Amino acid sequence: MKLAFIGTGYVGLVTGVCMAELGHTVVCADIDTRKIALLKRGVMPIYEMGLEDLVEKNVSEGRLTFTTSISKAIKESDVVFSAVGTPEDKKTGKADLQYVYTVAETFAKNLNNYKILVNKSTVPVGTADKCRDIILHASKGAKEFDVVSNPEFLREGAAIKDFLNPDRVVVGVASEKAKVAMEKIYRPIARAGRPVIVTDIRSAELIKYASNAFLATKITFINEIANFCEKTGANVKEVAKGMGADSRIGSRFLYAGIGYGGSCFPKDVQALIETGKEYGHKFQIIESADKVNDAQKLRPITFLKKHFKSLKGKKIAVWGLSFKPRTDDVREAPALYVIDALLQAGARIIAFDPVAEEAFKEAFSDKRVKYAKNAYAATEDADALLVMTEWDEFRSAEYSELASRMKNRVIVDGRNIFERKEAEAEGFVYYGIGV
Repeated sequence: MKLAFIGTGYVGLVTGVCMAELGHTVVCADIDTRKIALLKRGVMPIYEMGLEDLVEKNVSEGRLTFTTSISKAIKESDVVFSAVGTPEDKKTGKADLQYVYTVAETFAKNLNNYKILVNKSTVPVGTADKCRDIILHASKGAKEFDVVSNPEFLREGAAIKDFLNPDRVVVGVASEKAKVAMEKIYRPIARAGRPVIVTDIRSAELIKYASNAFLATKITFINEIANFCEKTGANVKEVAKGMGADSRIGSRFLYAGIGYGGSCFPKDVQALIETGKEYGHKFQIIESADKVNDAQKLRPITFLKKHFKSLKGKKIAVWGLSFKPRTDDVREAPALYVIDALLQAGARIIAFDPVAEEAFKEAFSDKRVKYAKNAYAATEDADALLVMTEWDEFRSAEYSELASRMKNRVIVDGRNIFERKEAEAEGFVYYGIGV
């Protein structure tokens, strides 16, 4: 089928490229001329393993193109996927849907025959109905169309794998015609034995928010248990292992640390809370999880102040800036909040991240933060090492190398990648999360 993706951010680009890999003819469109120019040259605007190779392959085989002409992309496609951003409105906490509604209006103005508008972006319950109203008004009902909800469940760092081998595909439709078309699009996925779940539109919209809120709550729960472990002498790794062996609970997302971040969980949790208010409903558990997570991000500061009393003039080496490994995404990364707090306390910061340095500089422009060429260089003459992201290369760090470089042997392990006994055996004071 001929598919158009409006918006070449993380979701739009990865999904569009993967759809081309499935054999569809795909055009990815964006008003950002610089981004499209980069993509046409084969330069990826985001870091995602395997993406560049897939782009090169599908462009060369003629299934994938890029354009800045939104109108042309819509007119020449059968199904149009809206994959624009839905950032959190910092004043209200609600999802900002202005770009989603702009796509709906543009879709209506270029509706030259029956087409389907698919909301791929994460949107609150009822958004598809509003998009339908916008299209009816702007097109004056001249052409037939459908609006579909098809939420994404891609993990940054594993997005291509998640698309091609999903746990499930969720499709919300309001007509048999739209159902048949969407099943045709995802037929290669279904043939591979992956479930394509077809629901009503509002249920599909809520599935995405409910899923992210549940996972965010699960992370927050184990972090609260970790904090309690510190007071009781228990080890949260052992507790999580025992819990995760229960098939009703499962081990995934039971890793204690300094809280969740990224482009999805924080804003989706907040958006669900705000949507609840619109319907007169209070999400008590989810609101509590959100508050606990905010506090958890700053746990490293508690440890550092406990050890040093005053952080003024202390040199802190920070390993990891992205919100998780295998991505350069720093949106809502705990490192943003911790480094800001450290600077306010008078500490000196030298940071290292394998891929996220430039993205962090753009998000956090404070010139007081210095950056190292590699992980060990960051620890030179440092008073403490602070681990913020669990990159694999950090896990294999040599204690002897750290000891030879650091001024004080102090490790604050925000991701529990080291073992307390090993660190202490090498003369380090070790602070972990619940271990």
